[in-house]
Amino acid sequence: MDGSGSGSGKMIIACPNAFKGSLGAPEAAAAIARGVRAALPGGELRELPLADGGDGTTECIVRATGGRLFHQTVTGPLGDPVEGFWGLTGDGGTAVVEIAAASGLARLSRESLDPLRATSFGTGELIKAALASGCRRLFVGLGGSATVDGGAGALQALGAALLDGAGRPLERGGAALGTLAVISLEGLDPRLRGVDLVAGCDVENLLYGPTGAATIYGPQKGALPEQLPLLDRNLRRFAAVVERELGVQVGALPGGGAAGGSGAGLAGVLGARLVSGVEAVMEIAGLPALLESGRVALVITGEGEINTQTLYGKVPVGVSRLARRSGVPVLVLAGSLRLDLAAAQDQGITTMLSITDGPLSLGQSMARTAELLESTARRAVELLRIPFVP
Repeated sequence: MDGSGSGSGKMIIACPNAFKGSLGAPEAAAAIARGVRAALPGGELRELPLADGGDGTTECIVRATGGRLFHQTVTGPLGDPVEGFWGLTGDGGTAVVEIAAASGLARLSRESLDPLRATSFGTGELIKAALASGCRRLFVGLGGSATVDGGAGALQALGAALLDGAGRPLERGGAALGTLAVISLEGLDPRLRGVDLVAGCDVENLLYGPTGAATIYGPQKGALPEQLPLLDRNLRRFAAVVERELGVQVGALPGGGAAGGSGAGLAGVLGARLVSGVEAVMEIAGLPALLESGRVALVITGEGEINTQTLYGKVPVGVSRLARRSGVPVLVLAGSLRLDLAAAQDQGITTMLSITDGPLSLGQSMARTAELLESTARRAVELLRIPFVP
């Protein structure tokens, strides 16, 4: 960047993830953009907020494509009605459903979390609504769920019959999977056969075992230590029944453990393709084409904390890997940096900056996230304008 504003013909892209608990991805992108514009008033800037399949995925895709958001009352994680939503891209070709919209952790208070009862049924209801749009592709974002039911609730809402040994329909929730004996697809919504079903995973965990959905993510969904073995056994049973009844092996499927095992359920029963959530969102939002255009000078991304988990399918690393192919430098901004710079640079990240500007408590930092993002982005871009002579 030559410091001459827009004279270089290059643009900066602001494409952060959400800063959880502080700012959504669109608000974070706007804060970064304000800082960049203050440093480069005449520069070309593109705001492209991103997500990894979890909370905010639908809004990011709808915003990037000029699409529409639709609201619908559906079944919440514990059976109460909630106001869910789904989206449609600007061209009408892709419908977007995120499991967090109906079955997410954010729908429940910490005290009411109950993975033994929590169901993904409402997500299936949103998928049914999206199918009515006539879309050619249906993208389901898997992240941020309150469930450990293997996606069984969503399958039931879509017409699949999940029965116990006596032929009775299973109750909803992760605990009920322990009695699963039969899966019948006779009543499955026929419109599913006419769409390309893609599930975007925010993690690569397997369905069960030491790195499975229950063991790793059960505690954050409210599971007590003594409940984890039960939930893990039930997911194993679910996998065994899917293999016996449908001939599909889901136990060793990367991403099968996403969203409480919903990755395995959608792949094994509905034939969904499991993909990296952030890669799919970037593709739908058009980031690869922008980077390949040769018009991008810098990408600024980030999220609340950069740590070792960032290396496994999170937005900053997804962006950096993509940008590296086009030789575009990547600046990562975060509230907290807990990742070695060398490890980050191995993924294509050029450098990382903490937005914290002094001794602050977590609460103070979170309350000032927009301000801190803006000021850090401004300082970083101003540094880029300083000419260095060897």
